[in-house]
Amino acid sequence: MGQVLRVDLTKGKSTAEQLPHEFVLNYVGGTGFAARILFDELRSGMDAFSPENRLIFATGPLTGTLWPTAGRWAAYAKSPLTGIWGEAHCGGFFGPELKFAGYDMLILQGRAKQPVYLWIDDGTVEILPARDLWGRNTAETTDMIRERHGDKEIEVGCIGQAGERLVRFACIMNNFQDTAGRVGLGAVMGSKNLKAVAVRGSQAVTVADDDRFMELVDDAHERVLKQPQAQQMTKYGTPLLVAYKSKI
Repeated sequence: MGQVLRVDLTKGKSTAEQLPHEFVLNYVGGTGFAARILFDELRSGMDAFSPENRLIFATGPLTGTLWPTAGRWAAYAKSPLTGIWGEAHCGGFFGPELKFAGYDMLILQGRAKQPVYLWIDDGTVEILPARDLWGRNTAETTDMIRERHGDKEIEVGCIGQAGERLVRFACIMNNFQDTAGRVGLGAVMGSKNLKAVAVRGSQAVTVADDDRFMELVDDAHERVLKQPQAQQMTKYGTPLLVAYKSKI
């Protein structure tokens, strides 16, 4: 989509920045972009709960297309659990919706004075009060935000009580059951007094050659559906990986 949304919660301001072409050439997608930004912008020895920490929500180049597994997105920050690089991947529809709103990546910095949530509606970005959401669980928070904006299709990434209380393994939840569950990035979100990010978009993700891309998509879908491990993942989910990972 070519744009990055940067939000400074301390100043209460947001800016849309051009995605550097250098990033696209050298780092490809979300994980590479986030690694470069955290390396450039975080000082050595900084506490993970410092307002200086960046919390990044990023997508990949195929997010929002019909490519298999391209609905995923990831959150990044300095981890309060490990004190080093923090990366947590998530399913659901938040990543594609961020793309549909026109952004490849969201960078959050600073700390709000009071609990807030971020509302992204295509090109409109607002930092809104969340005092009534603070203390709610993630399902309640999602329902209340969708009701407030009159749209059940809004995608919400939010924290519950654990994130608010800075529990160092707190998660970020999306769409009730999808979880950015590793390294405590929900606590980073809580340290910024940010209860949720809600997003709605209407733009299309375009590719250079639609016909050729769809040929590759059809072939990839066919191969995935025939792959035994993919079939087991559909049935059992990621617990299937426990035995495999234990052998490494």
